[in-house]
Order: sequence, then C-alpha cells, then structure tokens
Amino acid sequence: MLLREGFALLTLCCVFRASLAALDEEDDYDLMYVNLDNEIEGPVQGPEETAACDCQQEHTKWDKLFTMLENSQMKENMMLQAVEEILKVDLQMLKAELSQLTTSLTNTFATTLEEVTSHLSFQVEQVLVRSSSQAEEAKRLQEAEQGKVLEHILLLSHNVSSRLGHLESIWLGRSEVEAQETALQQDKFSPTGADNLVLNSLWKELQQTRAELKTSQQWAAQHLLPAGCETAILFPMRSKKIFGSVHPASGITFSSFTACIWIKVTEALDKTVVFSYGTKFNPYEMQLYLSRDSAVLLVGGSQHKLTVRGVVVPGRWLHLCGSWSSENGSAALWVKGELLATALDLAAGHTVPEGGILQLGQEKNGCCVGGGFDEALAFSGKLTAFNLWDRVLSAKEIAAQSREDTCSTRGNVVGWGVTEVLLHGGAQYIS
Repeated sequence: MLLREGFALLTLCCVFRASLAALDEEDDYDLMYVNLDNEIEGPVQGPEETAACDCQQEHTKWDKLFTMLENSQMKENMMLQAVEEILKVDLQMLKAELSQLTTSLTNTFATTLEEVTSHLSFQVEQVLVRSSSQAEEAKRLQEAEQGKVLEHILLLSHNVSSRLGHLESIWLGRSEVEAQETALQQDKFSPTGADNLVLNSLWKELQQTRAELKTSQQWAAQHLLPAGCETAILFPMRSKKIFGSVHPASGITFSSFTACIWIKVTEALDKTVVFSYGTKFNPYEMQLYLSRDSAVLLVGGSQHKLTVRGVVVPGRWLHLCGSWSSENGSAALWVKGELLATALDLAAGHTVPEGGILQLGQEKNGCCVGGGFDEALAFSGKLTAFNLWDRVLSAKEIAAQSREDTCSTRGNVVGWGVTEVLLHGGAQYIS
C-alpha cells in the first residue's frame, strides 16, 4: 500500500515539474500550436503562410500552457481515482485485519475470563472446604467434650450407686449387729466396741460420697449450660464493639417489670453491664450490672439502685432476677431463686418510657453528646435465658426458673429463643 501511494505522488511531481520545464525552456525550442482538429503542427514560418490559411489560427504560449495543464489535470484525476481505488482496497484489507484482530482478542479475553473464573471458583471451593472442615472439627470436638461430660457423669453415678450399695450392706450389717446387741443384752454382754466400729465406717462412707457429689456438681456447673438451655451467647472479651441488641416485637413502656437471666462472668470490674435499657434523655432507665462480687439493679437513674453483695463468683453460673413496681417504688433482687434484697421508694411514680435501646453486655451512655460504648463497662463471659416481663412475678415463679427447665420459660416482652437478638462484634451463639 505504501509503494502504491509513493508511486502516485511521484507521478504527480513529475507532471508538475514537466509543466514548469515547459515554461522555463521557451528559448530552447519553437512553440507548437494546436489546430481545431487537435492536430499538432510544425513551427511558425512567417506571415505569408499565416495569411495563406484562413482556417488556421496560431495558438499562443498561454493556450498551449493551458492545454498542457488540462492534460495534466486529466492525468491527475485518473491518478486520484486510482489512488482512491487503492485506498478502498487498503481500507477493506485494514477492516478485515481489524475484524480478525477483534475476533482474536475476544477469544483471548473469553479464554482469560474463563480461566480467572475457574481459578476464583476453585479458591471459593477451597475456602468452603476449609470452612466445612473447621466446622466438622469444631463439631467433633464439641461431641467429644459432650462425650467426656456424659462419661464423667456416668462414672460418678456408678460410684454413687456403688457407695449407696455399700451403705445398704452396712445398714443390713447394722441390723444384724442390733440383733446381736439384743442377744448380748439378754446375756448381759456389752456391744459397744462393734457398734462404734460400724458407725465409724458408715460415717466415713457418707463423707466420701458427699465429697464426690460436691465435686461432680462443681464440675458440671463449670462445663454445662443451665438445666434445659441448649444455647447461650458468648462474649469472648471486653470490647466496646461486642454486644447484643434486643428487638422486642412491641414497644417498651413500664410501670413495673421483672427481668431474669443466667450469667457466667469471666471477670467483673467496678461496673460490668449485664443488660441495659436507656433513651437519649436518660441512658440509665433500667439496668442490671455487676460490681466485683455484687449484683446491682438500677431503675430511673444511677441514684436509684438496689445491691446484693458477695454473690458473684467468676467462672460459675449464676441466676439473677430483678423486679420493680412504680406504685410504691418496691424493688427486689433474687439470686438462685432466693430473695436476698428488697427496697421501697426506689424511683416511686416513675415510668420507664418507650423509644429506648435494649442491649446485652453493654450500655450506650451519653448517646446525645459524644457518647457511645465504653470498653470498661463491657461484659465478658456467657449468658442465657434472658426474659423480661411487664409485671412483677411471684416468688414461686422466680424460684421455679432457677431450679427447673429455665429456658422453657419466656417473658411476654422479651422471650429467650423467640425475641430477636442481634449480635455485634465477636459475640456468638454457642451450645
């Protein structure tokens, strides 16, 4: 294509130079003229010959030049037409090459995209496989732990059964000794030595059995959830990002309430929040929190609180219930089903308003002026069976929750296992 364009340009240059040469070389040759029949005649001879032929007319220098230019223009048009044809052919070739290149790039892109998609799919499958393996491993460890728990319980039950059987045999022996004592009394013999031996043996067996039962209860309290509870919420550490938000189906507005919960705290600081409810005007409307070894119920503000001391033991499950009534400000704190603290005139006449935020393991303090979450107030440990009622429960109802199937009981405002609890940060459900 470049050779053709060069040839066309070279031809145009040659024609133009020939035209210029014709003008410059006027003195080197005689001008030719063209007759009416476009025939080229010879050189001009003189006035006689011009006069002799009336039909012929001498062409001037400019006529000849214009004639040459016309011829050059015709050639130029022909060459331009040829160049245009060449360009059309070249454009068609270029279009075909671009189409071929586009097809090739499309195929390459499709192949690359398919390879990338395949690679990503493979990576996703690997991640899913690893996640599945980790889940299976966690499940296997959990099942192994549960198996150990059951095995330990069975072993303890077997030991207790053995001890009871042994005690029964001792009791039967005691009956025989009493019969012998009666016989000896009749024969006026003293049975004091044999009787003391049996009683000492029986006392030792009872002490050993009691110690084993206590050890079993302590071990089960550390490793198992409360009776009837299948799930709990784990707060792995104190963090302002780890908490649970509770979303009751109906709004919260209380003139009385009862809140119950099972907790196993890892460590309790000066104030470790178990649950809280507050509004933008008062973040301390309703709270249950721990203070070292104490449990504290708060209603209506930090100045209205009820405290029970010496009840919190880190690493052990603890059942807490707090109740309050606006009518006379009566409040009560229950620990493991026992009433340990009461008060009157605690925020009497106050009403807990709606439109607030109910949270587990944190409080949103000072929400309107640069407030937020405080890491020092965060709960760390496990909690389960959180229930909330809009009335004061009876002593019988509260005691039943700490001894029976506590997770089957549900509050009419917040019901464990029914009301939505959204977990944030690293909080997670465990079983």
